[in-house]
Amino acid sequence: MEPQLQQSAQGDTPGVSAQTHGTHRTYLIGLGYALVLTLASFWAASTDLVFTPGVPLLLGVLAIAQMGVHLVFFLNISSAADQTNNFLALAFGTFAVALIVFGSMIIMANLNHNMMMPME
Repeated sequence: MEPQLQQSAQGDTPGVSAQTHGTHRTYLIGLGYALVLTLASFWAASTDLVFTPGVPLLLGVLAIAQMGVHLVFFLNISSAADQTNNFLALAFGTFAVALIVFGSMIIMANLNHNMMMPME
């Protein structure tokens, strides 16, 4: 008997699986990481063991880690060859949101600086 060759569409990269979603195992691992990061965020916000001015920075780092967990384990975004379009769309969306947020902050700071003082 000859081994069956798996047919692939033209343009598909050989040896790359076309799996579009994760397995139960990856979802459970992602859930575990998400729960740990969520509990760490609640702990950081309510404890006195963290230097008080550093709490917002720690919460920001934990939030970015949480977004990474969701992208990798639940949305299956990676830098693999078959994920190029998804990765580029995510990068462009992130750039557009950052541009809008930071541009708005610059405009508001400029308006606040140039605002006239009220007459007494």
